[in-house]
Amino acid sequence: MKKIIVTGCNGQLGREINKFYADKRGIEFVNTDVDELDITDIEAVMELCRGEKPYAIINCAAYTAVDACETNQDLAFKINTLGPRNLAIAATEVGAKLVHISTDYVFDGTKQTPYMEYDKPQPQSVYGITKSRAEDMVKHFCHRYFIFRTAWLYGDGKNFVKTMLNLAETHDTVTVVNDQFGTPTSTVELVKAIDSIIFTDNYGTYHATCEGSTNWANFAEEIFRIAGKDTKVIPTSTAAYGAPAPRPLHSILENYMLKMVGGYTFADWHDALEVYMKELGY
Repeated sequence: MKKIIVTGCNGQLGREINKFYADKRGIEFVNTDVDELDITDIEAVMELCRGEKPYAIINCAAYTAVDACETNQDLAFKINTLGPRNLAIAATEVGAKLVHISTDYVFDGTKQTPYMEYDKPQPQSVYGITKSRAEDMVKHFCHRYFIFRTAWLYGDGKNFVKTMLNLAETHDTVTVVNDQFGTPTSTVELVKAIDSIIFTDNYGTYHATCEGSTNWANFAEEIFRIAGKDTKVIPTSTAAYGAPAPRPLHSILENYMLKMVGGYTFADWHDALEVYMKELGY
């Protein structure tokens, strides 16, 4: 029996992990969220890991409110950087593998071609900085780790797709930025990628997004098309939108390591979105 600790189990990815493995034998999950485990408390983390002696820890916990991170820097650092450090230390002590979820925000978004795993991080926001430092902590304190950088994630929970669908119920038009490029990624596809690697010894950093790319405005248009909504998308620029935290304008990730090491290829983002929306009833 392989015991796996999941932090942030009530988030989109945590829920998808439990759903994916629900019918698979030989795996027992120890699900934790902030009420069960404060990952910023190293003593609490050590106590849980020493007691459970897990095969692996999957860290889905994070402070993902990108704009709020700009004004709550200490909290962002505690959750996004110290938390992963604590999990890395604990994983090493008990001999567990660590799966850590990172983000495209570790890059500055100035590269005009897709980012590879070996490109140097240059985070521009507090959120991006804390996530980049977390990667450093994981690499320093843990040798059996998998870092998965993903982006534009949607699944069972609050996300861009559901926000657009809700707005379509009451708005004839929505204003969405059209100069930020990336790849919408479903939690279903991300969990498949994690499953393809976690039981191997192919440790390292992986980019993990669906195939293809788009911008937020076109993403919204595709959502409305599939849903059969007449809501019109009004494109705007990032500068005009005026969010407090800087966003990477071009953060398309190339899943090079997954293809080279594991032979795993994600679904195209259009196909993954259609599957997701079909499950929503569209």
